[in-house]
Amino acid sequence: MPVQQFWRRLGGVAFGGDYNPEQWPAETRAEDLRLMAEARVNLVTVGVFGWARVEPARGAYDFSLFDQVLDDLHAHGITADLATMTASPPPWLAYEHPEILPVTADGTVLGPGGRQHFCPSSPVYRERAALLVERLAEHYRGHPALGLWHVGNEYGCHIPACYCEVSAADFRRWLRERYDDDIEALNDAWSTDFWSQRYARFEHIQPPRVAPTYPNPAQQLDYARFSDEALRACYDLEAGILRRVTPDVPITTNFLAGLKAVDVFGWAPRMDVVAVDCYPDPNDERPHLVTGLVYDTMRGAGGGDPWILMEQAPSAVNWRARNAIKQPGRMRLWSWQAVAQGADAILYFQWRQSRGGAEKFHSGMVPHAGADSRVYREIAALGQELASVPDLPGTRVSNQVAVLLDWNSWWALELDSHPSDGVRQEDRLLDHYGPLFDLGAGVDVVPPSADLTGYALVVVPNLYLLSSEDAGRLSSYVSGGGALVVSFFSGIVDEHDRVHLGGYPAPLREVLGVRVEEFCPADEHETFAVRGCGAFGQLDGVADLWREDLRLTGAEPELVFDAPDWAGRPAVTRHEYGAGTARYLSTRLDEPTMRAVLARALADAGVAPVVEGLPQGVQASVRAGAGRRFLILLNHTGDKHDIALGGEWTDAFSGENVSAVTLPPAGVAVLRATSPT
Repeated sequence: MPVQQFWRRLGGVAFGGDYNPEQWPAETRAEDLRLMAEARVNLVTVGVFGWARVEPARGAYDFSLFDQVLDDLHAHGITADLATMTASPPPWLAYEHPEILPVTADGTVLGPGGRQHFCPSSPVYRERAALLVERLAEHYRGHPALGLWHVGNEYGCHIPACYCEVSAADFRRWLRERYDDDIEALNDAWSTDFWSQRYARFEHIQPPRVAPTYPNPAQQLDYARFSDEALRACYDLEAGILRRVTPDVPITTNFLAGLKAVDVFGWAPRMDVVAVDCYPDPNDERPHLVTGLVYDTMRGAGGGDPWILMEQAPSAVNWRARNAIKQPGRMRLWSWQAVAQGADAILYFQWRQSRGGAEKFHSGMVPHAGADSRVYREIAALGQELASVPDLPGTRVSNQVAVLLDWNSWWALELDSHPSDGVRQEDRLLDHYGPLFDLGAGVDVVPPSADLTGYALVVVPNLYLLSSEDAGRLSSYVSGGGALVVSFFSGIVDEHDRVHLGGYPAPLREVLGVRVEEFCPADEHETFAVRGCGAFGQLDGVADLWREDLRLTGAEPELVFDAPDWAGRPAVTRHEYGAGTARYLSTRLDEPTMRAVLARALADAGVAPVVEGLPQGVQASVRAGAGRRFLILLNHTGDKHDIALGGEWTDAFSGENVSAVTLPPAGVAVLRATSPT
């Protein structure tokens, strides 16, 4: 397969970044090549924003600059991840065809001068993009530097949806296909008898633009699906050309971490290798948790295959209100975290810090200060370190725990007019992911449609939208011997955002052994005391955000509310169902209590930590395969930790045999098993 050839040609962990030679004179480009060799760079992304350079006027193509750049890269043994250059149309295209410009929900036309200034449904944009990609693919077919195609860039980052008339017409086409040209099927799905919204013809339908009050939620949900698919159609158009012209070159695009607009699980099967841009905030209290969640999602989307960290910052970004630097050691630590969680490529935005433009204060691998700088020295040292473990790529991460994430549910969960605006998808994911991380459990983040049979424990954080089919699969998983943990406000609506009737969560009531009649969301600062019972008899904790009037229909309580008005009502339950067990959390527990509940769920499921007895904040990951086994330890704390090791290990950097390691703050240890079995 082309992607396997791509990994083999790199000869180890891929290392590099976004290279923008069009911004620099020839003498600077010559220095770039020298510094890349020094830093052991072997992969660079080229031409992401090169459209205006290679097509300065309609049909006037000039590839001379990039010809020289790719020739130079090949001469220095560096592989090119060549972009299709379609992420930012040139000024002439917007001038000649202003109809390509995107429009917001309130009718504002967004002009050129930034980037991504195109309507995804625009036939003019798609036509010009396809012509460019055809010429690029024909021109660089067979070039020895070309190793990977990079389609577009961060789809949906700035334009998650367009509301222009072109998009409106495309939406109506999409709806006809989705509902088999049956307007009554649409009326039923959208519940249009509410507020007199019944449609007589598809031609009457508009996008959910700014309205006097809440737009129809099912219409908003379908527009999120349509917008995701409109962006994906742009990707598919370009990828189809590339596969036809250069079938031996693998294809990717770069997702943006935490982006709600693009369904990673829907896109990933169309890509030869999954790639992501991730920019954790150094000012966050525990940024490695947000990052870890992203990385486990990318690996889950790719079916466990190696993936690419396409962009991260060498130090500070430029687009937050306060742009903190990465303190010494943090860039190395967070880069190794990506490797620990399955990445075989560590890249950055950008190679050389720009002199002008909107991102001139975004850090680069070579900063404004030049190579005589802390940032470059750390970059070069990491490049040498990654190159010292050429046998690590190709090994894989295997986990026994799955956390479910569904983009349709995310879109629906955060629509307006809900019981509480505090139930936000990413925050609630972290409520579950953080304690699992602290407990040392390796996690795969996968959609509800994934094959769950290989997992000992499946955790379901606030899966608001759940189809009857997926609910049935979860029930079968438990009855077959699996362990399930489900949190509140899950299984509430079907795929059309219509409530499952009969008491919440209707499609999961049987497997959970509970029934909810009413939600009781908390006030902003309201808290509730909870206490354990049975096996949790000594546990006292606090909950907030949400509680439910929970009735037991077979489950047994493990935690109950201890507040006077709700004393004794179930907060956490456990239900034996078939050969398995299912827990339900009807409230948001504080972190220590959540950790205790999930620790019991892990123990019941027979899931042990990757490494026993690690201090909280020290991460362990095992990568194994083809007779190789690596243990990667990462210290995300500000304290030094001494870690005793079981088994026989050698330090992958020094080759010395070790039985224990000392991890300083932000410390990293990469260990190779002397006996991989």
